[in-house]
Amino acid sequence: MLKRIALIAVIAFGLFSMLPGQKTEMRGQGQRETLAWAPVPNQPAGWVAPNKPHWKLSELLAQHKGQQSWKETVVSDELLHADYVSMAPGAKTPRRFHPDNRAWWIVQDGQARFNIEGQEPILASKGFLDHVPYRNIYNIETVGDKPALFLEVMVANAQTMYPIDETPTPVEGFNFVKVRISGKGTYDQRNKPFQDFAQIVAGKERAGAFVNDVRAFANIIRGMPQRDNPADKGHFHEVSAEFWFILEGQIEYKIGSLPIFLADQGDIVYVPKQTWHRAHHGGTGYSTRVAMNGYPDLLHNYQLQEELQAGR
Repeated sequence: MLKRIALIAVIAFGLFSMLPGQKTEMRGQGQRETLAWAPVPNQPAGWVAPNKPHWKLSELLAQHKGQQSWKETVVSDELLHADYVSMAPGAKTPRRFHPDNRAWWIVQDGQARFNIEGQEPILASKGFLDHVPYRNIYNIETVGDKPALFLEVMVANAQTMYPIDETPTPVEGFNFVKVRISGKGTYDQRNKPFQDFAQIVAGKERAGAFVNDVRAFANIIRGMPQRDNPADKGHFHEVSAEFWFILEGQIEYKIGSLPIFLADQGDIVYVPKQTWHRAHHGGTGYSTRVAMNGYPDLLHNYQLQEELQAGR
C-alpha cells in the first residue's frame, strides 16, 4: 500500500470543474488550490546512474583534465537526456536533425557557432541558450582557440537523422537507410532560436520559459537570496524528474533526506520524480537556474499549510 499524504495540488494554469464536496481556495485570477491525496512510493526511487543529486562542474573538469573533446552523460531517464560536451578547437558536428523532438544547449565556456536551417548563424558564448525544433537541420562548430563547453539536452530516446548528402555517425545495432520525409518544427513567441542571458541581466529581456513543448520544458528562474524555512519541504512531481543547470551564482537545495547543499555556476542538480525538493536562491547576490523537466504544466504537490506551520 502506498502511504497517503495530504497535499495541496497547485494547478498552475486554467480552471477545472469541481465535484460536489471538494474543498478549494482561490489563489489569484485563474488559479485554484485543491486538497488531494497524492501517491508516493513506500521506498523512494532514489538515483539511478548516471543520475545523481549533484554533478559538480569542477569535478567534471578535473576528471577530463588534458582532454579537449569529451562527453559525459549527466541526466538520463524516461523523459530527458543531457550530456556535458566539450568540443576541441576546429571541431564540428555533422549536419543532422531530430525527427520528432526539440533539442537545446546551454553554453558554459568557449565559443560555438550554431548553424540552424533557416536562421542566421548564432555565435554563442557563455550564457547563451540555443534551441532547434524537430526536423530542422543544424550543426555545431567550435570557434576560436579554446574548446567549446556546453550542456546538450534532448528528449529521451530521441533519434538523430542526417540529410542525404551527409555521412551518418555510426550507431551500434542500427543501419541507416534512405527515406523521404516532410514537415518541420517551427519557432514561435516562446520557443526562439536563442536566448542571451546577458540581456536578462541587463534588464533588456525577461527570464522565463525558453523551451515550451508538450514533451519538454526549460525555464529560466532568476532571483535574490531567499530566507531559509527549515520546515519547508518544497514540493514534488508525480510523473517527471526535474534537473537544473546553475546559470548564475549559487542555488541552495533541500532534497529528500539529503543534507542541504549549495550548487555553483555550471553545476547540474537532479531530483527523481515523487521526491520532495526545494530550490532557493543562495549566496549573496542574484542567482539563476534553468529548470528542466518533461512537461510545461507539471503538477507541483505542496505540504498542507498546517503541516508547514507545525514544522512537519
